[in-house]
Amino acid sequence: MRKNFGAKPYLYPQPVMIIGTYDENGNANAMNAAWGGIVGMDKIIIDLSSHKTTDNLMQRKAFTVSIADTEHMTECDYVGIVSAKTEKDKMKKANFTTTKSEFVDAPIINELPLTLECELIKVVEDSLYLGKIVNVNADEKILGDDGEISLDKFRPITYDTVHHGYYELGKKIGNAFKDGEKLK
Repeated sequence: MRKNFGAKPYLYPQPVMIIGTYDENGNANAMNAAWGGIVGMDKIIIDLSSHKTTDNLMQRKAFTVSIADTEHMTECDYVGIVSAKTEKDKMKKANFTTTKSEFVDAPIINELPLTLECELIKVVEDSLYLGKIVNVNADEKILGDDGEISLDKFRPITYDTVHHGYYELGKKIGNAFKDGEKLK
């Protein structure tokens, strides 16, 4: 037996994305965004209503997307529930420090180990921000022996849209583009 839920955002895993921008004075800002994902090899789309971040994004035409991790779950949740419009020390209270991206006019949050550096391509339907990924920046602490990002070292979290929880991703269970060969 199956149950119908209607149109709901029930796609798992749902990444917890922290969107970084600079304001008109060059101050770094970050917000937690739950609705978005990769749409091709070098593009990302994020659904954002009106925020200080969207004002900044439209002004600078650039943003970063850092992936929330287990170690910084509380800080990442904080930047999602507090607005930079009312809390001027938001980044300081979140204990986030930043470095200017070498590739786009947006901040990299030093504490979050994986960041996509993006240029705004366009806004679709008033709230869908389509960006071109121009660089991926990773802290060496999440790289494996092969020099690539390793999920054995990086602990990204996922958002449960039903019960509003954060969860760690689990263990490796197979090999893509290989295990299906057994059925040929």
